[in-house]
Amino acid sequence: MKIYSWNVNGLRSVLKKGTLDQLITEASPDILCLQETKAKPGQAEVDYPEYLEIWNSAERAGYSGTAIFSKFPPISTLNDFTDEIAESYLWQEDRYGSPLNEGRIQTLEFAPFYLVNVYTPNSKRDLSRLGLRENLWDPAFLRFLKNLEVHKPVVVCGDFNAAHTPLDLARPKDNENNAGFTAEERQGIKNLISAGFIDTFRYFYPNLQQYTWWSNWSKCRERNIGWRIDYFFISESLLPKLKSAEIHNQIMGSDHCPISIELEF
Repeated sequence: MKIYSWNVNGLRSVLKKGTLDQLITEASPDILCLQETKAKPGQAEVDYPEYLEIWNSAERAGYSGTAIFSKFPPISTLNDFTDEIAESYLWQEDRYGSPLNEGRIQTLEFAPFYLVNVYTPNSKRDLSRLGLRENLWDPAFLRFLKNLEVHKPVVVCGDFNAAHTPLDLARPKDNENNAGFTAEERQGIKNLISAGFIDTFRYFYPNLQQYTWWSNWSKCRERNIGWRIDYFFISESLLPKLKSAEIHNQIMGSDHCPISIELEF
């Protein structure tokens, strides 16, 4: 089973460029998870008849949003947090804006595992959403994953908007305390790993410096001045099934590139 994840920075944009069609044709993923779709069903001309489309779009037009294209029908689907998780946190919408209506989480249940597609809120350049990340989103998301894991293993993928270690960005010293590399955001990733979730890319490549996102400024992608902020994490019990984890930085069309894992069942 090949599962791909890609922050497309606008579904209509990658469709117009033809790069999503190219990925579907050449890689033929069994499941494709997209983040930052910036579209609602019907707003993008998607024609992949072999795939079931599952959407979670933001209420705000042209913003955020996730979608999953799957060759396999799921047992069940869930958008956003469970009510139990959502109601147990005070989201402070007046201060941060609510991430609960931004189409940021999808969960599909399959026989061997839960698949979670996530587009984590970014802390913003002025760090105005860092408190949301540290105190609300990151702990709620980890609790959500651990609640799922009680029932069956979890595969979680997407844009986490944080680089975990200095190995995960080209210029760590220049970016200390900047959005995406604050101690608080890095702790959120560390907490996932401490809770037993495996960073699949680091499992295979503990020392490889490879990136999944590049700023549009100063030809950063051409100069490979990037960040690894997109991840696949899996429950430890799935490790015997994990065959590969890759970053596909040759695929263009977005400021992010796709990532993938292969599981054998």
